[in-house]
Amino acid sequence: MRAITKQGNGGYHLNQSHANPPQTHTQASSRWSRFGHKQAVLQSLLSEQYHLCCYSEIRADQEGLGYHIEHVENKSQNPSHTFDYANLAASALRSDDLPNLNRGEAFAGHATGKQQACDTARFISCHQPNCARYFAYLSDGRVIPSQNLDALEQDRAQYTIDTLNLNSPYLLTRRRQWWNELDSLFQEHKAQDWSLPHLAAVDLVPVAGGLSRFFSLTRQFFGQVAEQTLQQSAPELV
Repeated sequence: MRAITKQGNGGYHLNQSHANPPQTHTQASSRWSRFGHKQAVLQSLLSEQYHLCCYSEIRADQEGLGYHIEHVENKSQNPSHTFDYANLAASALRSDDLPNLNRGEAFAGHATGKQQACDTARFISCHQPNCARYFAYLSDGRVIPSQNLDALEQDRAQYTIDTLNLNSPYLLTRRRQWWNELDSLFQEHKAQDWSLPHLAAVDLVPVAGGLSRFFSLTRQFFGQVAEQTLQQSAPELV
């Protein structure tokens, strides 16, 4: 999970709705369902997120999947933030995608744990500036709490992983495939004495406003090479 820096305010219509925010879950659900400018808001969110899912970092558009507007604090728990742009993010999966996934594969904003009431004190938000430090990625595709955390932070990281189903079989497969691709290219570049910074830049530097899938995994994989590459070519992502 990479930290998202909010840009703009979501536009006139969203702000007009937020000027008189709903006060109950029923009001929030009813008014959000009638809000007719979701696509414009979604495009703003995707732009500031470099088209990565706010939680899983997949490129849903490259997976044949869709996105939805995610309320980081659920409408049912904080209805007054329903139209608050600071509470919105673009998450992978449209409702139409769910029938095409196997049981237990739904993840991110459509994960069962996130759909239910979640503990906001334990949940790590994608809008939290240091959220990336909580998670580590393994070659078998799993995401786990980082080793550099105290007990309370590890609990928060594991709670967030479970709540968002970030080890969904779907994501495990995609991450494992991505790691193997990176490793194969890395070994080839080392054997041929080709530039590792150039290799890292392919998937760490934005192209046409978008990033490659699993940015945080890639950043971890390349380690110091990634940090140097980002400092030189995309300091806004550091």
